[in-house]
Amino acid sequence: MIKLPSMAALLLTTTPPPEVDEEPTVSGQLQSVTDKFQELGATALDMLPLFVIAIIVVVLFWFLGGWLSRRTGWMKRVGMSELATLLGKRVVRLLVTAVGVIIGLELLNATALFSAVLGVAGVFGIAVGFAFRNIVENYLAGILLSARNPFRIGDVIQIGEFTGNVVRLTSRDTVLMTLDGNHLRIPNSVIITSSMTNFTLNPLRRVDFYVDITPDADLADARQLCVSILHQMKGILDEPAPQCLIHELGASTVVLRVLGWVDQRQTDVLKIRSEAIRFVKQGFDEAAIEMPEPTYRLRFETELPDTSKPVAVTATKPKSKTAEKGSLAELTQSDVSADRTIDKQVTEELRNSDEQNLLKS
Repeated sequence: MIKLPSMAALLLTTTPPPEVDEEPTVSGQLQSVTDKFQELGATALDMLPLFVIAIIVVVLFWFLGGWLSRRTGWMKRVGMSELATLLGKRVVRLLVTAVGVIIGLELLNATALFSAVLGVAGVFGIAVGFAFRNIVENYLAGILLSARNPFRIGDVIQIGEFTGNVVRLTSRDTVLMTLDGNHLRIPNSVIITSSMTNFTLNPLRRVDFYVDITPDADLADARQLCVSILHQMKGILDEPAPQCLIHELGASTVVLRVLGWVDQRQTDVLKIRSEAIRFVKQGFDEAAIEMPEPTYRLRFETELPDTSKPVAVTATKPKSKTAEKGSLAELTQSDVSADRTIDKQVTEELRNSDEQNLLKS
């Protein structure tokens, strides 16, 4: 017969409760921290040779990057602009130095730290990119403009409503000297995204103006007279030949469009246009081709006066228009040579300013 153990025996044979740890003391904590620092110091002392080697590798790659950045003359030989070459030098040096940093961290077995740093740098770069978006856009636009060379120093260009001579191209903006002598700075991002007209690339330029004549005039004779006058003027080219076209037919007038070509390297566009208008006006006066005055229709709300009674009218003989002025052959053409006033001011500005200029003189 099996005898079961009593309850007292079971209580005596149970496992005793675990001992409760004593509360940590200040001295114990200090001892633990001291032990950790000693362990870190011993580890650092063991890794000191690798740390020195890693520092040497980074420094060597930094110098190597600087040496390679100064050996980038091939960038200019392939046609890269000054700003793009400068950016390329910085990128080469940065990449070579980054390779040295990666090798150094690999020696220290700290590539995980490098990955964390790259992550933080990426987030920081995105934040900085949003904050300085306009500056980055203008810088990249400056690189594109200096690479494409759409204009040179002194070229007359028009961007939107602004017209002027190009003074310089910087990494952030383009400086123009307007036709009234003021300095105008336009961000490069605006220039790269806007329509631009360069008046200087093609030396030939067409000038035109409009003339109103009466419908009673002989249009063929009027057109031939305009062309003949332009052929006689100094500064108007014979090839391409000047033209006179019928532009519009109105209720009480016919609009002629007079066109002529000039070489703007030798002839000023504004001057020759002014002289052409003067000569055509004189030629029409001599040929008795009238240029009608504006006609107005008046409506009277009150009763009109009685017209049954005769009204005395005194006729006056009109003055001869040709008598007031000399004949066309006697007219002397004014100076129409190219105006170099703004060009001289641009040259003076370049001489007295040391601001960065990415354009070649």
